[in-house]
Amino acid sequence: MTKIEEAISIIAALGFPRAQQNERSALALLALIQLHEKGSWKSLKNPLLGVRAILDFARNVYHKPYAENSRESFRKESLHQFVAAGLCLQNPDKPSRAPNSPNWCYQIAPEAKTLLEAFGAKKWPKKLTEYLDGVETLVDRYKKSRDLTLIPCKLPDGASFEMSPGSHSELIKEIIEQFAPRFAPGSKVLYVGDTGNKGVVHDEMSLENLGISVHERGKMPDAILYLENKNWLYLLESVTSVGPVDGKRHAELTELFGKSSTGLVFVTAFPSRELMARFLATIAWETEVWVADNPDHLIHFNGDRFMGPHDSASSK
Repeated sequence: MTKIEEAISIIAALGFPRAQQNERSALALLALIQLHEKGSWKSLKNPLLGVRAILDFARNVYHKPYAENSRESFRKESLHQFVAAGLCLQNPDKPSRAPNSPNWCYQIAPEAKTLLEAFGAKKWPKKLTEYLDGVETLVDRYKKSRDLTLIPCKLPDGASFEMSPGSHSELIKEIIEQFAPRFAPGSKVLYVGDTGNKGVVHDEMSLENLGISVHERGKMPDAILYLENKNWLYLLESVTSVGPVDGKRHAELTELFGKSSTGLVFVTAFPSRELMARFLATIAWETEVWVADNPDHLIHFNGDRFMGPHDSASSK
């Protein structure tokens, strides 16, 4: 058999469903162990690889030129399942790496590498049985290790949730736990986005009751708070590198939430004033700015009032 065929047989032997028993997954596995067609299963490697490097391996080593838009298929339909099964690890060098980091990487799990080095030998059946007997424990151990990097956040009502690691999520946590009680006391959190899991909090019923129905989550702000006693909807953007409420974003959010009867309050959150200074020229008028390292203060980009929604006349 070719190495691709052998890799597919291994994937099947490990109990992966048919959706992973294919050339794409085989190439992902061969890339993770850097095994060429004429190479030996007895001596495998374990580099840290991003999806781009895996596609390069498939093209350069096995002459399989997958298109650029295949990256998501490799990630979501092969590597995701490998990680869930404990066959490979994600970011073993830095488990706290943010999901949108360009350095996101994968590596064959040490136990899996040891198993694969027995493929084709007389000891393969025994090693495979021993590996499968312990794989649930293995997966559980890796899952606990990954979960330690998640960022816990507590909602005003006492409920809690977890977000993907990274500075963006850290700032969203500050918005919920520091901004909300200071400047939207008694508000309800209706939406919280997350780079690794869009919409970790999404109260669709409450949003619909306010006349809001959004199906394109990519357009949602990072967090939405609702202050019932004033009928205000706070639309907050967490900015650690890009994405303040500039003129374009202000117009997008106004259109997205404009059918609601609530007053819209636009807020850009920064972790520090140093970062805020980089965006001062682009922040839209009739918006608010909150800086996490000075949590008791707001900067009002208006002039006719303090915090509150603005009608169309006053924003012209």
